[in-house]
Amino acid sequence: MSAPATKLGFDGRIAIVTGAGGGLGRQHALLLASRGAKVVVNDLGGGMHGDGGGGHRAADVVVDEIRAAGGVAVANYDSVENGEAIVKTALDAFGTVDIVINNAGILRDVSFAKMNTADWDLVHKVHLSGAMRVTHAAWPVMREKGYGRIIMTSSAAGIYGNFGQTNYGAAKMGLVGFAACLAEEGKSKGIHVNTIAPIAASRMTETIMPPEVLARLKPEAVSPLVAWLCHESCTETKGVFEVGAGYISKIRWERALGARFGESSGFSPEAVASRWNEITDFSQGEYPSSMHESFNAILQGGK
Repeated sequence: MSAPATKLGFDGRIAIVTGAGGGLGRQHALLLASRGAKVVVNDLGGGMHGDGGGGHRAADVVVDEIRAAGGVAVANYDSVENGEAIVKTALDAFGTVDIVINNAGILRDVSFAKMNTADWDLVHKVHLSGAMRVTHAAWPVMREKGYGRIIMTSSAAGIYGNFGQTNYGAAKMGLVGFAACLAEEGKSKGIHVNTIAPIAASRMTETIMPPEVLARLKPEAVSPLVAWLCHESCTETKGVFEVGAGYISKIRWERALGARFGESSGFSPEAVASRWNEITDFSQGEYPSSMHESFNAILQGGK
């Protein structure tokens, strides 16, 4: 085991954590505040299915916890669809924003055959559009100051797929693409954007996992990664990380070397079928990390 690193502090940093009234968001907020960050604790106070809302208790309790421990925090009760109001809370209270952790989320799990458009739209509004709106409101502030740390919260349901979660999985994978593009745009401005795919005990997992599994999935085992990715000394950007139960791992895209047929015309579906084993053979994979690398390999590589 490596020697302990110098304690990472967040003195002077202003953080927004959405969906921070419980679960992962609460733990992120508590950890950052304990390290010196001033935190906007955002929570709409609604149910995990996107119903209800307007309750202040969830956010207020976390703010009280932070203040009782000697930290600084303010509450915000807006929906993430009103991202400008959330960021305004940070600007009014603290004058700027350095960190945005997009954590708010809901579930409307149902098989695709039984899903209605409301199930689809509401999940996307909260997860994908909500993250966009909060981030979009903070983006000009970060660009002007030449500094920012942004976290998206994805899910294994998006990366790998899961029965009954087409709405959730599509939104969560959308966040991976959103973060990747933002990371490219933020590189020259000192803005780092990373994505976590956590597994932790929360309102959203307690209905689908047995108690003995939930007992191992403490939110406290996710927040240290988030704090590191949000720290000024962390140079990571455009990363995607699976995290939970004391496990952290970076994931990446892998592509088979594939098969080259020549120009875009002149080969048949039968030719594709005849070389399918080559097309799907990962024994000699490659790992493009940008559109340039991807296109370059396609145009020049292959067999």
